[in-house]
Amino acid sequence: MGQTLFIAAALIVAFVHQASAQTADQIVEQAVAAAGGRAAHAKLRSRRATGTIALGTPAGDMSGTVEMLNEAPNKARALIQVDLSAVGAGPLTIDQRFDGLSGYVLDSLNGNREITGSQLEMMRGGSFPNPLLNYKQLGATVTLAGKEKVGDRDADVLIYEPTSGFPTRFFIDAATHLVLKVVARIEVPQMGVDVEQTTSFADYRDVDGVKLPFRLQITSSVQNFTITFTSVEHNVSIDPALFVKPAAK
Repeated sequence: MGQTLFIAAALIVAFVHQASAQTADQIVEQAVAAAGGRAAHAKLRSRRATGTIALGTPAGDMSGTVEMLNEAPNKARALIQVDLSAVGAGPLTIDQRFDGLSGYVLDSLNGNREITGSQLEMMRGGSFPNPLLNYKQLGATVTLAGKEKVGDRDADVLIYEPTSGFPTRFFIDAATHLVLKVVARIEVPQMGVDVEQTTSFADYRDVDGVKLPFRLQITSSVQNFTITFTSVEHNVSIDPALFVKPAAK
């Protein structure tokens, strides 16, 4: 009798564990729903986000402006301008462009350059407005890697592996299902190294039916900065020339 009860209890525990276990696809769908759902995302064709940036330097934080442009399916442009006169570097302008296939950076500090290697592969594997929406169509895979703590929050960890390039880890809040942070391996060609970069997301707000983080904190062994958005607009008209390498003069 005691053995029978033990077996029954073990079966019940196994059944409850199996019923409560989540798959990677289920967590992806929860994250998509928490961010506004597929229908709301399907209405978005472009985005312009503007705000401020605080760049960490040995002399303290230096402030500047940031503008990020995105257009479906995966075009992107980031324009960052910071006055580094306090550290003797003068005005800094970084204008990073990607037209869906090739990328280019206008960099007043380190020189202009083509985007190549793993950084280019990562950009080619991106998708606007959210890569989790159609990762299977992109040829990527997502696997569940258990749970971890992000601060005081429990997070489900998803490993996103594109068809080429480095995998990325998504940390999804187990309660709200919003993305807490993303950890990616980034190639830094001007330094000849690869670094692990963590982007933490906070201050989520509703914009046109989707939830977006208005504060991004980016940290790595080579750079630290915080972006705070003050304005986000969707389905705006964007000059196609802003995504491509400027013509030679």
